[in-house]
Amino acid sequence: MADFDTVTKAVIPAAGLGTRFLPATKATPKEMLPIVDKPAIQYVVEEAVDAGLLDVLLVTGRNKRSIEDHFDRAYELEEALAAKGDEVRLSQVLETADLATVHYVRQGEPKGLGHAVLCAKQHVGDHPFACLLGDDLIDPRDPLLKRMIEVRRRYGGSVVALMEVPKDQVSLYGCAAIAPTEEDDVVRVTNLVEKPAPEDAPSNWAVIGRYVLDPAVFEVLEETKPGRGGEIQLTDALLTLAGRDRDEGGPVHGVLFRGRRYDTGNKAEYLRTVVTFAAEREDLAPEFLPWLRRFVEERVR
Repeated sequence: MADFDTVTKAVIPAAGLGTRFLPATKATPKEMLPIVDKPAIQYVVEEAVDAGLLDVLLVTGRNKRSIEDHFDRAYELEEALAAKGDEVRLSQVLETADLATVHYVRQGEPKGLGHAVLCAKQHVGDHPFACLLGDDLIDPRDPLLKRMIEVRRRYGGSVVALMEVPKDQVSLYGCAAIAPTEEDDVVRVTNLVEKPAPEDAPSNWAVIGRYVLDPAVFEVLEETKPGRGGEIQLTDALLTLAGRDRDEGGPVHGVLFRGRRYDTGNKAEYLRTVVTFAAEREDLAPEFLPWLRRFVEERVR
């Protein structure tokens, strides 16, 4: 018999148009842009797998076929690498296809994050599930998702990841009003405001792209009218759940995250992420870092 309170599935919305990275994303999904030599979406899937979630649903849109191909077998490539005796690259290619059981559903039109989550209803069913956004990469040395699943197990309801941001950046995020619990890194969410003006923000604690959601979110999303930007906002549905008791799909708690997060949603942050990852690679750092130092020194003269 299935345990309907255990988190086993991950949902990764990947239907965005990636307009901030045009023209690169005209024919290539933004989720496939490489962080050194691995597409961003693979880091997100690996994070889900590391948290024990081996059933992954990617919510995709048009022109996203390359994402499906990436997590599928590539027999001709495998045969070519095997014939060359290139065992290292062959193992990397095989590992990608064997990471998890990956499913796909199409989001017909971009109606917002809430609508993307709603597209997962049939696959997820009556189970709690994790939702990971591809723009946010969490360092594997900071097991945020595992902690969020633990919090869901203890408190029920839904769990969001919260990170403190400067006041002038709160308008880029959904921000939470919070109340303390007996655990230092766990808070009760009492209010949520999507992309508030700095003077209207309930706090500096911003919701970043990791959620563990109670299945009651689907029923709420079906009743949620389009909000900011004419889109169905997941924030609005979470605000409704925050006012409910545990037996009604609530409440909403937050995990205060103070670890390493890499935002690949804009060009400058994307470039910083690539440089950071390259600088920490044992196979690249000895050659890359001396060059980077010389490059910076020459530019600041």
